[in-house]
Amino acid sequence: MSDHSEAPAAPVEAFEPPYYVAVFTTVRTQDQSGYSETNARMEDLVKDVPGFLGMDHAQTPGGLGITVGYFRDAEALTEWRTNAEHRAAQKRGRAEWYESYTLHVAKVERSHGFTRAKAPQSPTAR
Repeated sequence: MSDHSEAPAAPVEAFEPPYYVAVFTTVRTQDQSGYSETNARMEDLVKDVPGFLGMDHAQTPGGLGITVGYFRDAEALTEWRTNAEHRAAQKRGRAEWYESYTLHVAKVERSHGFTRAKAPQSPTAR
């Protein structure tokens, strides 16, 4: 998980089901040499997978990281899982960057969202 502080805080939109999610939850090691560069490369690479819908990230102050990847179908998720460059990053992650992780893959059967309407701006007093 990179810092992502430059991205606006907004979740990935709700999509018409069914689709798939991959929930990757991590606790990272102290030594993160090369992690940011590899993570940025993976974020760029996954965008090229046909059927990739988006990704959400969260990081707790205590060090728990969560990434949720959204994929239109199982084939898109398989393409990402078996990508050679992604496989190499996974191997390096187990060797260097992760104390522990879990991966949960699920088929989404229901999805909806909410966005608060923005309040109208008051005219500037002169």
